[in-house]
Order: sequence, then C-alpha cells, then structure tokens
Amino acid sequence: MAKIINGYKRKWGDRWDGRRIKVPGMQTITSCLWPNRTDSEVYLYDTLDVTEMVRFVEQKNREHPELKTTFFHCVIAALSKMVNERPLMNRFVQGRRTYERYEISIAFVAKLAFDDHAEEALLFFVPKPEDTVENVSRMVVDRVNKVRGQGDHKEGVDDLLDKVAALPRPLLMLICKIVRWLDFWGKTPRALTKGDPHHATILLSNLGSIQCPAVYHHLNNYGTNSVMVTIGTIHDEERLMPDGSKQVRKVCDIGATLDERIGDGFYFARSLKLVHYICEHPEILDRPIGEPSGFDYH
Repeated sequence: MAKIINGYKRKWGDRWDGRRIKVPGMQTITSCLWPNRTDSEVYLYDTLDVTEMVRFVEQKNREHPELKTTFFHCVIAALSKMVNERPLMNRFVQGRRTYERYEISIAFVAKLAFDDHAEEALLFFVPKPEDTVENVSRMVVDRVNKVRGQGDHKEGVDDLLDKVAALPRPLLMLICKIVRWLDFWGKTPRALTKGDPHHATILLSNLGSIQCPAVYHHLNNYGTNSVMVTIGTIHDEERLMPDGSKQVRKVCDIGATLDERIGDGFYFARSLKLVHYICEHPEILDRPIGEPSGFDYH
C-alpha cells in the first residue's frame, strides 16, 4: 500500500524524502552531463537592508523578554517562508533525477563554545506551515540548550559519526562507498539521514555570530542539499533611498551557493527579491510560514 505523506500518495519512482518531478528535457540532460552537484554550483552575493528586521527583533524582546528572539531566528523563519512560496528551492537532484521534498528543512552547525577546539553539533529543523517566528525561536533555543547541556555526551548524527569514524580505514572506506551507492538510488536508511544537514533544504551558517563576513560555501555531492547560505555581520552602511535621500541603514551581507539544476537564474532572482521583501516587512514573520507573503512578483 502506497504511503501518504503530507497529503501526497507516494508513487513508483519516488524516494522516501521526496517525490520525483518531471522536468524539461534540458534539465534531464544537464543532470546526466553534470551528475555531480559541485559541477553545477552557482554563486550569489548580496546585501540585505535589515534595519526593519533589527527593530522587529528589539520590539519582540521588549514585549516577550522571556523568549530571546534573535536576528538568526528571523533569518531561519524568512528562508522557510521563501521556500514555502518558491517550491523549486525545495528540489534536489540525486541519481540523475529531480525530486521535490515533502517538507521544508533548515540545518546549521552550532559551536558548543567559542573556543578553537570546541566541539560542533549538527542541528536540523523542520518548520511546519503553521509555525511563526516565535515557534522557530523556541525550537532553536530549546535544541541549542539541549545540545550544549549534554556536554561531552552526544546523540543522533553526531554520535553516529563518531562511532563510524573510529572504524579501521579500509572498513570506513567500504562503508562510505556503500552509503554513496545507496544515496544514488534513494535507499539510504533513515537512521543515517535523519538530522543530517547534507539532506536539508537549506544548510545555513551564521558567520556573523563569530564576527566573520559572509562567504561562498561549496555544496556536497553526497546527500540532497541544494542550497547553502551564509550570513555575515550586521553593520551600518550609507544607502541611497527611493526618495533620493541618503540614510545610514543596518545591512547584512549574505552568500549563497545553489545547484543550478533545480531552477534558473530568473527563479533564483525572484526568490532573492522575496527575501528582501520579508526583511523590509518583518511583521510577515508573525504570520504562519504557510501563509502567502503578499509580495507582488510583477
């Protein structure tokens, strides 16, 4: 019996993490000519005006001091809303076929302490259509606190990686080869992919938290992640406003690396414009992620 996921009945050719999508011949051929995700990377660098979003965060924390909302939480919510409204951003190419995920997922790496030798933890979130920025803040804060509270005790993907890495090198190489073969055919056990950032819609890196500028981060051939985003520090910059005046605004640089096989430049550009719009109208984040933003694409 076919399994129903989020109202969709899985069909022959679907994966457990995505349904197969019929794409134009050009995309199909491209996936065969350039089968590796790292062969199909495109890079995007932009500066977001986050003045209104910074004010939004400050107001949130004044009204709800018990829940610490951060700029990073708003970015997670904004990107989730963008993907919900722009479904091609939730696609991936694996096994030379194109798929669309059943759900949106955002992953990032958290440093357990600001120290050169501190451990890192892999965090994976699946926001629901009914979630708002407050739900996202609670999820992130609870998960980060839980991981940091574990100390040296690890679980999930982190624990599994440590155990596998301790195996003899020939055995480790064989296991990795088998896993990559299973990944190609969409048969990788969920125990290996659940919570793995390489299987997330967007892999996000908050470099601003360590006072580092945004960079381009490569994609990986393993897994299904098609979008990698880094955000830099928030800083002041004089900008020319629509009315011709000059103002000092709060801005943030972002760097993104995308798999060009999931969409075209026009689609990516419109998706970026939506992110700009959300940053300029952050009150949208108080509404459910699944609710249309109201952005006029024309």
